[in-house]
Amino acid sequence: MNEIASPMQLRLSFLRWALLFVPLVVLLGFGVSDFSGSGEDNRWFQALQKPDAQPPGWAFGAAWSVLYVMMGLAVTVVVTARGARLRGVAVLLFFIQLALNLSWPIVFFAMHQVTLAFYLLVAVFGAAFITTIVFGRVRSLAAWLMVPYLAWLCFAAVLNKQIDTLNPNAETLVVPRDAQRIQLAPPAP
Repeated sequence: MNEIASPMQLRLSFLRWALLFVPLVVLLGFGVSDFSGSGEDNRWFQALQKPDAQPPGWAFGAAWSVLYVMMGLAVTVVVTARGARLRGVAVLLFFIQLALNLSWPIVFFAMHQVTLAFYLLVAVFGAAFITTIVFGRVRSLAAWLMVPYLAWLCFAAVLNKQIDTLNPNAETLVVPRDAQRIQLAPPAP
């Protein structure tokens, strides 16, 4: 069977793969984010000094929603590029950089390792950049879909570095569990 697929079959194939990869990337991203306690509700994060360029909390959710969808579409473009020489390598690189990306909120928000998180972001950017280059050799559209993600990673790294500078003891910052303490009995003399 060496029949060439019709344009309709190619579109349906793309749609099937997109229905797998886009939700997968979005769910992984937001699942890890929720697991790590990232965001404005994190009391440790609330206690940190933030740089002036820090966007409001809702902006991160909005940006990551768009970026995860674009990343899912980018990997779909590569997966459906039948016969492309670097397709397998490109998909492998994508999932390596995604794993690094998904580890960042755990390192930053759950482990409170701000300095390590910055260096991890540098590694994520490097892996995402290489992935984008290889995506471009498979399909240029896939590479272009990754460009906003690369830009956001640069911005995130700047914010991370500024938070690290503003909070040199962020790793040891302890936020009390209770904002209010009720004392039922007077302290013993």
